[in-house]
Amino acid sequence: MSNEAPAVPLQAPPPRITDVEQHGVDTIPAAERTSGPLDLFRIQFGGANTFATVLLGTFPIALGLSFWQAVLATVLGVVVGALILAPMGLFGPRTGTNNAVSSGAHVGVRGRVVGSFLSLLTAIAFYSISVWVSGDAIVGALNRLAGVPDSPLLRSVLYALIGAVVIVVVVYGYQFMLFVNKVAVIANTVLFLLAIVAFAGTFDAGYDPGPSHYALGGFWPTFILAALIVMSNPISFGAFLGDWARYIPKGTPTGRLVGATLLGQGASLIPFLFGVATATLVSGKVDYVVGLVQASPLWYAIVLIVVAFIGGLSTGTTSLYGTGLDFSSVFPHFTRVQATIGIGVLAFAFILIGRLVFDLLGAVNAFVGAIVVTTTPWMIILAIAYFTHRGWYDERDLQVFNRGETGGRYWFTRGVNWRGLGAWIVAAIVGLLFSNYPPIVTGPFRDLAGGIDLSLLSGIVTAAVVYLAALWLFPEPEYCFGPEGPRLVPSRHGTPTPIVQDHSSAAARAAARRAKTVG
Repeated sequence: MSNEAPAVPLQAPPPRITDVEQHGVDTIPAAERTSGPLDLFRIQFGGANTFATVLLGTFPIALGLSFWQAVLATVLGVVVGALILAPMGLFGPRTGTNNAVSSGAHVGVRGRVVGSFLSLLTAIAFYSISVWVSGDAIVGALNRLAGVPDSPLLRSVLYALIGAVVIVVVVYGYQFMLFVNKVAVIANTVLFLLAIVAFAGTFDAGYDPGPSHYALGGFWPTFILAALIVMSNPISFGAFLGDWARYIPKGTPTGRLVGATLLGQGASLIPFLFGVATATLVSGKVDYVVGLVQASPLWYAIVLIVVAFIGGLSTGTTSLYGTGLDFSSVFPHFTRVQATIGIGVLAFAFILIGRLVFDLLGAVNAFVGAIVVTTTPWMIILAIAYFTHRGWYDERDLQVFNRGETGGRYWFTRGVNWRGLGAWIVAAIVGLLFSNYPPIVTGPFRDLAGGIDLSLLSGIVTAAVVYLAALWLFPEPEYCFGPEGPRLVPSRHGTPTPIVQDHSSAAARAAARRAKTVG
């Protein structure tokens, strides 16, 4: 008889797409990390290959740029945004959890609620955009094909239908969402490319309304604003990338992870340029989506219904999933499913108010501006921190807050690391002071450079300078770093605070109730 132990599979088979995901922000066991960089690419491209991205692509034209100026602004926004985003895909495989919880290593296990706030802001914005434009496309198609009159009631019903389907997909969890985005990658790419045939006879690459149409009065201010709005799309993935990357094995090469993100965002130029090109066909129309349906050949108007519905699902799910996931840990009274449904209902209320009461263009402009200004400094700080910490993290200590405990490597000062959190606060404030996202988000220094928006540049520079200065002036304890120690920054001696149960915390009380129920 052989003395060898039976072989144990290193990975469990992936669950079925109809299995409701049980994990929250807890560390994903190694055996369940069955995804790879290709999945990370698919879910990013699927989440961006939608009408929500198309809508953002129409902004450069709506702001008064010519077709080729709009193309340059779009490419610039996607490239810069993808480069800033790329490091955010590295945390999940190293920590086994999402980026908000991972950020606790650098802003403190309590300070990481900043990431939760940013994910909520992004989720509401992009969930709303996806449902808005998908519903409006179907309204336009129904009017064109069946003569169904447009009305607030019809739009509300369609918004509710699409929004509800998105919530159902998200409740099932990661595997179902991955399936939807795999479908969206192929289906919507084909459907978008069919636009070349549909509009070949009407599209004019020489479209140019002239300098008098620049929204901010001059070329450069308008061009920069357009690029920043486009850039909000890749930046919006920053808070969510770890939600999906945490299912990738820990030893996955860094280059493959970065490459998956760069390729996924680069591929989003397909829906972006679709938006740029088709916006020239309906320039001046009050409602871009309905106008596009009316301007389309009849066969392509039917195609747009499919594009709108699939796109609404993929963008909506990628936005809503991470926020429900994270807020179930910030508010431990709620499970992932309960938190997802609650935030979905909140976002749906915002949809109705924003679409039926206020100006959609102004609401989107303000929200994407706030996302860029507040999320980019957070991402810059995390990227620097990942480099200085050599990508080393203690998975157990990152979960202290979520388990209703105190102490550990990342406790710092009552759960907050003021080096990272303070740098983010300063950088976000500076960025907002320079912001120029009319009519809602406008800072007092917006005209300092002749109307050119300096919010992004000022936020990035401030975040990098203040954070690096804090690391040098107030070195972190050596136990925050791995066995190789810090890279390019000093450290100081110290001993971690012992991990103990915090019986006064909501997480501890929720865990006690669950244990009592099980018992």
